[in-house]
Amino acid sequence: MDDRTLTSEGDMDADAVDYSLSRRDVSAILFAVDREDREALLTLFEDMHPADIADLLEQIGLYDRRRLILLYDRDFDGDVLSELDDTLREEVISYLKPEVLAEAVRDLDSDDVVDLLEDLEEEQQTQILDALDDSDRIAIEQALQFPEYSAGRLMQREVVKAPEHWTVGQAIDFMRRQQGLPDQFYHIVLVDPRMRPIGNVTLGRLMSSKRDVALMDLKETVFEVFPATQDEGDVAYAFNQYHLISAPVVDEEGRLVGVITIDDAMAVLDEEHEEDILRLAGVGESSLSDSVIETTKQRLPWLAVNLFTAILASLVIAIFEDTIATFVALAVLMPIVASMGGNAGTQSLTVAVRAIATKDLTGSNVWRVITREISVGAINGLIFAVVMGIVGVIWFGSPALGYVIALAMIINMIVAGLAGTAIPVILEKLGIDPALASGAFVTTVTDVVGFFAFLTLAGVLLL
Repeated sequence: MDDRTLTSEGDMDADAVDYSLSRRDVSAILFAVDREDREALLTLFEDMHPADIADLLEQIGLYDRRRLILLYDRDFDGDVLSELDDTLREEVISYLKPEVLAEAVRDLDSDDVVDLLEDLEEEQQTQILDALDDSDRIAIEQALQFPEYSAGRLMQREVVKAPEHWTVGQAIDFMRRQQGLPDQFYHIVLVDPRMRPIGNVTLGRLMSSKRDVALMDLKETVFEVFPATQDEGDVAYAFNQYHLISAPVVDEEGRLVGVITIDDAMAVLDEEHEEDILRLAGVGESSLSDSVIETTKQRLPWLAVNLFTAILASLVIAIFEDTIATFVALAVLMPIVASMGGNAGTQSLTVAVRAIATKDLTGSNVWRVITREISVGAINGLIFAVVMGIVGVIWFGSPALGYVIALAMIINMIVAGLAGTAIPVILEKLGIDPALASGAFVTTVTDVVGFFAFLTLAGVLLL
């Protein structure tokens, strides 16, 4: 490799694009807004992706957001609406003039328009629907008839399809004549005379084949079809599991009504991951743009549940009030047992909830997983039992106290592994979201068992 090549690569690294929105970018944009310099604002937005503009709108305050949108005015990009957080869309749309909104949504794909409409008030839905052409409006209204969080809501109506008997040449000529092809598509869907999808042909294979080759000879081996009523979470799982790029959606009679693409499926997967993380922390579907009152309402219920579980654990401690009064050292050490159990339970809980969401934890392997977590808890419990046993002896000069905390640690770590795995599975069987409710139950179990085991052993071995 010569010096010129090295220099070129160095220059490439130096000029690498930073896709994050810097503080300097935000300051420059807000400065343009303060000066009401529309030309400067448009210049700054010229090279920005709609997703970055959406991020900007989410980061700034309500006052600046309103001024920016009003200054952006007629050049507002509809793709920004589809990238915005659901909690902000209604607010942003309220700032747009009807004619600006109409132009913004007119160029969006049907799936983006449906996603946009789902969380809006009826008045704003009507406002957007009125801005669409009659054919587009009918298609969107039909999509909205499907259940929420279904494949019918996720799909886009723009589909490139071809009869099963066509050749490569016929398909290419057809696409060249069409004026309304989707901006991005990956497959041609082959359909039978009843409009039922029977296969996919990738554009790569199509363009690399001779004109007289039959499309049926080029169809992919992996082909998945989803009913319009299929849950979108199952669709996203299938895309991830079978490495799909796009897949057709059919109605009750098996006729092609739309197509789901990988970007929408992965967006669903990301949303489910984010929801699981937030629910495990007991904060619901919160956003940085939420108000103080909204955030308080979301967090209050689970803090109340946590208070109840803390009271329950305190009742267990109260039962052993005399034991604690006799050995004050117990009050110092018992939070350690509960804390270690809680952390171990959270580790098992997180693994279990994630495995349930990805369908890796099933009835066929649940007992093996539970046994593994119990074994891990037992081994970790033994290791930390030795450590805390030594600490108990050195700190308080009592070998018996060392035995007590060591045994309690082993018991609670084993219970933590069991509870952290079994509770999410049981809740899922009962139809309760394990990500939402497991944390409170696991914490309660490890606290109660930890205190009870430690104080019971103390009462037996120390008195």
